[in-house]
Amino acid sequence: MFLLNFHFILFLAFAELLGDILREKPQEADGIDSVIVVDNVPQVGPDRLEKLKNVIHKIFSKFGKITNEFYPEADGKTKGYIFLEYSVPSHAHEAVKNADGYKLDKQHTFRVNLFTDFDKYMSISDEWEPPEKQPFKDFVIYLKPDNVCPEVHSSFDFYLSRNMTLKPIYFVSTVFFFFFRYVVTFSPLMDTKDDPQAIIIWDVLTGQKKRGFHCESSAHWPIFKWSPDGKFFARMTQDTLSIYETPSMGLLDKKSLKINGIKDFSWSPGDNVIAFWVPEDKDIPARVTLMQLPSRNEIRVRNLFNVVDCKLHWQKNGDYLCVKVDRTPKGTQGIVTNFEIFRMREKQVPVDVVEMKEGIIAFAWEPNGSRFAVLHGESPRINASFYHVKSNGKIDLIKMFDKQQANSIFWSPQGQFLVLAGLRSMNGALAFVDTSDCTMMNIAEHYMASDVEWDPTGRFVVTSVSWWSHKVDNAFWLWTFQGRLLQKNNKDRFCQLLWRPRPPSLLSQEQIKAIKKDLKRYSKIFEQKDRLSQSKASKDLVDKRRGMMDEYRTYREAAMKMYQEQRPLRLELRGGVDTDELDSNVDDWEEETIEFFINEEIIPIGDL
Repeated sequence: MFLLNFHFILFLAFAELLGDILREKPQEADGIDSVIVVDNVPQVGPDRLEKLKNVIHKIFSKFGKITNEFYPEADGKTKGYIFLEYSVPSHAHEAVKNADGYKLDKQHTFRVNLFTDFDKYMSISDEWEPPEKQPFKDFVIYLKPDNVCPEVHSSFDFYLSRNMTLKPIYFVSTVFFFFFRYVVTFSPLMDTKDDPQAIIIWDVLTGQKKRGFHCESSAHWPIFKWSPDGKFFARMTQDTLSIYETPSMGLLDKKSLKINGIKDFSWSPGDNVIAFWVPEDKDIPARVTLMQLPSRNEIRVRNLFNVVDCKLHWQKNGDYLCVKVDRTPKGTQGIVTNFEIFRMREKQVPVDVVEMKEGIIAFAWEPNGSRFAVLHGESPRINASFYHVKSNGKIDLIKMFDKQQANSIFWSPQGQFLVLAGLRSMNGALAFVDTSDCTMMNIAEHYMASDVEWDPTGRFVVTSVSWWSHKVDNAFWLWTFQGRLLQKNNKDRFCQLLWRPRPPSLLSQEQIKAIKKDLKRYSKIFEQKDRLSQSKASKDLVDKRRGMMDEYRTYREAAMKMYQEQRPLRLELRGGVDTDELDSNVDDWEEETIEFFINEEIIPIGDL
């Protein structure tokens, strides 16, 4: 008995110590659990079969050891699907999870399934049955900083919680960018040429590593920039622009773009269009290029001369692109700035030019409109100018405010209203502007303010003094969009405040425009419905009151009947005297008059 217990304890100890190894222990099965079927494989003849096998083996061997493979043939060519067998079922599951949807080339995207799934698919009933309503399942993504300082986030715990089950994945790294489906992490640790680990893209839903990248330089972040629909992401290296596609994480068309001297690039927020610029090279002028993806067609090229630097500013919807161009005109010493405005929604993408004779401090597009604001000049004579890009091909200066204490522009997310802020060194000067008529609604100050955050509705705005920028007076203040202070919140070591984002509207831009256009007609319809609703409420109230009155009358009739039935008993108890009425037994009354002396006053009349 002692020996059996000892063996049992020893087995438990080994199970704890060797849990990972025991999980890899072969399980009893019929052999097909380790087989996968890969569809959409190129159909090749005997001369190219060996090359195809090498490519397939390179792709699928990273998920585990392949013990057997079978390429069905017909008429001297492969049939377009293959069978691969792994040493253990877990490797087959891993291959299905990560290789399904892998894009080999333009014509071939793999579909990968377990061989055992075919029985399940074949047994599906032809009659559709509505699915059962599933209970709500909590889904939480939690990024917890362990050691956080103003400049460096040294490590993070990444948790993916589903059904309240936490799966920790620990990165000794800094998270620089978070995207809806993927998370990008950076690690300063050295990696190897064959196993890139500096930058890793993870699938948020599965916690799986999608791909690793080397990092030649961490000076410019983010390393990757994503297209608005998440189908593509791109990175820039020396003389190269590499564009990748999801979910395969492979290069678009399997090659990078060779662009000598490329300095910067940016995605359009509304379309799969990339803008990039290249400086001058000897007699070749600088140029800004707009490229459509995935076709790689250049939809517009703008040549520029005597260029020192360029900055790309997209309007939120991608309707316009402003390229801020700093030039050194021939024969002059100073720098002149031009704004090259690309009209993205018009044919051949025409370009308008706005020339600025003063240094530019800040530039910002109206989020949902065609206006932009510019801060220009030098302190203490800083000017704020507002421009309107009109549909007739002109750009008009709407208004200019001079002598402003501002170094930043913050538009309301809904447009029209903005805050001109003098942050940090300008001691938190604030100016609240309505650009519809260019009026200054209020001028205020939040001393040493470092940040400004609009709420998504555009109704409120928060100014704050972050501990990351200033070690005292840490607080956040809440204002209305008109500049009226609502609340002061002082918090020791306060760092950052962010508003919860609003979900996007279910209506398209065309539908929203149609509603605004017909707003008066809709208002009449809604007012009519409101009146009907009120009349319905009034009718319900009247019916309720009538019911209460009927109940009262029924009760009163019953009470009066009982009162009359008890009349003889009352007379008997009161000796025949009827006291039910006030004028009963009037003949027995006695009348008595009582006089009271109230006052006597003598008034002398005098001699007559």
